[in-house]
Amino acid sequence: MSIRHQLGRLRQEILCAFGRRLVDLGDLGPIITFTFDDFPRSALTTGGAIIERFGGRATFYVSMGLMGTSNDLGEQFRFIDLTSAVERGHEVGTHSFSHLSARRTPTGKFLADVSHCEKALRDALGVKSSGDFAYPYGEASLSMKRKLGPRVGSSRGTCGGFNGPDVDLNLLRANKLCGGIDQAEAAKRLILENERRRSWLIFYSHDVSSNPSRFGCTPALLEAVVSFSAGRHVRMTTVAEVVAGMLCKKNNGFFSPPCRTHDDGEPD
Repeated sequence: MSIRHQLGRLRQEILCAFGRRLVDLGDLGPIITFTFDDFPRSALTTGGAIIERFGGRATFYVSMGLMGTSNDLGEQFRFIDLTSAVERGHEVGTHSFSHLSARRTPTGKFLADVSHCEKALRDALGVKSSGDFAYPYGEASLSMKRKLGPRVGSSRGTCGGFNGPDVDLNLLRANKLCGGIDQAEAAKRLILENERRRSWLIFYSHDVSSNPSRFGCTPALLEAVVSFSAGRHVRMTTVAEVVAGMLCKKNNGFFSPPCRTHDDGEPD
């Protein structure tokens, strides 16, 4: 392992250790969420269809500035994909309007871009987004965790691992699901460990195609992982649904006020 890789892992662990907004997962686990960033059309038309076939739903983090464009991930989402995702029971969260890095963008500009994305999505759909957010490039910072955290329902990064028993809503852990079928066994091991821990496992990817970008996966890999999860009778649902389940207790058909969360301190 290179020194650069070691430093990167250390940085991620520091990010995960401070500026936290913790809530108890309780008895919700084991649970799995599939998420897609940006999002390319194939994430919904191919990826979403696979997940639906096995009874699950996914979370799509959208950068509204990418709507109707194409890039190395392929054709990006169209307006009709936003409405289709919602109608089919998926979650649409935000990913900043211009796909900016939180580490390389001034704080005020980044927060404004996140708000711009929320407004653009609200104007497009006529309703607010789910309130859940994912950091573009997975690039969070301690100061941004503190400042953005209270403004959104949850923030997801790209730090690997499992969420629970305490879940940090300011930086949900997520594991990449990229490449071809040769990556299936590693994903299955994560699923089995998540089952043992009774925790919350989040996967993230981008495009879903037979010839994916280095940030995406093949339909064969996604189907292998989703079908394995279904075979283990693990619930596959959205970030929003898990967060709602953690924050609310259902009593006699009504939801009680959110349970209290607490913030951890962080170095100055």
